[in-house]
Amino acid sequence: MMRGRQWKIGDRIFDLSRQGLIMGILNVTPDSFSDSGKFFTVEKAVEHGLRIVREGAQIVDVGGESTRPGAEPVAAEEELRRVIPVIEKLRAKIDTVISIDTSKAQVARAAIQAGASIVNDVTGGRGDVEIMPLVAETKSAFIIMHMQGNPRTMQIEPRYVDVVSEVADFFRQQYARALEYGINPMAIAFDPGIGFGKTLQHNLELLARLDELHVHDRPLVIGVSRKSFLAKLIDSSEMKDRLAPAVALTSFLRARGANVFRVHDVKENVNALRVTETILQRTK
Repeated sequence: MMRGRQWKIGDRIFDLSRQGLIMGILNVTPDSFSDSGKFFTVEKAVEHGLRIVREGAQIVDVGGESTRPGAEPVAAEEELRRVIPVIEKLRAKIDTVISIDTSKAQVARAAIQAGASIVNDVTGGRGDVEIMPLVAETKSAFIIMHMQGNPRTMQIEPRYVDVVSEVADFFRQQYARALEYGINPMAIAFDPGIGFGKTLQHNLELLARLDELHVHDRPLVIGVSRKSFLAKLIDSSEMKDRLAPAVALTSFLRARGANVFRVHDVKENVNALRVTETILQRTK
């Protein structure tokens, strides 16, 4: 049974004890590892955003900077050029929640003004000292993700004594900081950052001990879609072969207490979540 978890996003409150959310990924980058820059133009990005909403995504997560291992940073001006026209055009067409995937306060502010209501920060508030004050000021929702190192270095021999305890402690630390800045605790969610500064064994340990990551009873956002650790588990280099295990994990992790699923393949994950939740409702 899911514990009671509510997530405040703007003027909406989602009861995640009853229904998980699918967050559809919209990469507006030329070098995404998962989609090879297919949605790099504004027109193609908007078209894809509308498609994933039709397929059932409750959140569209727009990002203009690749965070794949080894990725180089992108200047704020370039990131703004990529994402703001997309957010503006999507907001004019849909009422769906829009998230901005950025660690820069300048980009987050412009995205919120354009229509985003979630700041999804892969640095968990550490990359820009202005981002937590901005989230508090704008009353946005905030996803605090854990990452060891940065995208350029994160997969160079990541080390932990106990990865689950260390990630949970990071959540507690950043949660306390967020509250000091005046962020509404109901607006906060956590993401353990699967694949971000973690080995295969670290990823598996985090997923196996998911219940230990529910700090302050806040929602857990999970992103395993198309991640390289899946390829290692199934011994396949084909991107298409990662779909089935990722969908299986959406179902399994929902049953284990995860709340929000950040995915590329929206329709398949929506269907998996629907079936899983139908069964879970009968166990209450």
